Amino acid sequence: MADFSFPVRVYWEDTDAGGVVYYANYLRYLERARSEWLRSLGIDQVRLMRDERLQFVVVEADVRYHRPAKFDDELLVSVTLESLRGASLAMGQAIRRGGELLVSAAVRAACVDADTLKPKPLPKALQPQS
Repeated sequence: MADFSFPVRVYWEDTDAGGVVYYANYLRYLERARSEWLRSLGIDQVRLMRDERLQFVVVEADVRYHRPAKFDDELLVSVTLESLRGASLAMGQAIRRGGELLVSAAVRAACVDADTLKPKPLPKALQPQS
């Protein structure tokens, strides 16, 4: 599957007193991009939860902070699918300001039953087509 990018602007609420993005807020940006990526694939997470009782949970995130983002920066958050397993997917993500890499991350998410939180196969839209 192709790379996906999602634009994000930094607001005051994202920053510390010095106008620098608080480190945990980068995780929010990464999450927004993953949610929009799923939406672009036709995966409606509300419908998935309601009708199929499936949801995604992050089970691993390795984040590296290279440079800070600041108030009013325009960022581009990318998602690259790296691998699929029966109930999980691994993604590479990056946050850039222009061509400058600010954050890189390796994220693994699992598809789970919404009631039991036990692993379930990925939705058809994410399964490899043969």
